[in-house]
Amino acid sequence: MDSLDLDPVIDKDGVRLTVDDAIATVTLNNSAKRNAQSFALWRALAEAGRALPGSVRAVVLRAEGVSFSAGLDRQAFTPEGFDGEPSFTDFARGSDAELDAVIAAFQEAFTWWRQPDVISIAAVQGHAIGAGFQLALACDLRVAADDAQFAMRETSLGLVPDLGGTHPLVAQVGYARALEICATGRFVHADEAARIGLANLVVPRAELDDAVADLTAALLAAPRGALIETKALLQGATARSYDEQRAAERAAQGRRLRELAGLGD
Repeated sequence: MDSLDLDPVIDKDGVRLTVDDAIATVTLNNSAKRNAQSFALWRALAEAGRALPGSVRAVVLRAEGVSFSAGLDRQAFTPEGFDGEPSFTDFARGSDAELDAVIAAFQEAFTWWRQPDVISIAAVQGHAIGAGFQLALACDLRVAADDAQFAMRETSLGLVPDLGGTHPLVAQVGYARALEICATGRFVHADEAARIGLANLVVPRAELDDAVADLTAALLAAPRGALIETKALLQGATARSYDEQRAAERAAQGRRLRELAGLGD
């Protein structure tokens, strides 16, 4: 069933969440502004994460229109900011603890995509700039259209990427390339994104939705417990020593064998 035919769980502030059994679809749907992001959109994305039913195994992040997301709405950088919201200047006047809490709340929109019991896939077309790039990086996997262009523009504004994007970027492409991408703010086009590991797959724009659907179906073909354990093993691999990773593999396999034998908790 097409996600557009489903009744939305959430549909506000440029975000629509629909759920079809094991698949949730989060759609950025402010195409008139190229899905530029606002504080309200971030709150809606965080709410979408909290609203996922336990039946969901895969989350698809997609966007309407020509671009995935043009990044943070430029209105945020005006002295008045967004209507009814504190401005960046207001945030800067707060204490260190208050400012930290504000940014932590913004980050909630970007953190839940890698939770252990789901696999998230970003379908990226057109521009994914700044916060848009970081949102794509928040997902476990990325399928890019051949017109996709990624750029991290925060440093050109005197800022840093602070929405959780630096960790997965370094993990995907390495420190030196991540520094070059962030420091220059240049565009990484789809073919390069595939070559350096930012994109798992690049397809013609017209085939993007079908490619994501095929990948999602392949992910759902495996037993849920095996995917959860495998994801946890891979997520923790770089933080463990070789021997620690082998021990984690043994423990995970023991849990799987017991469950398959009907001896689980």
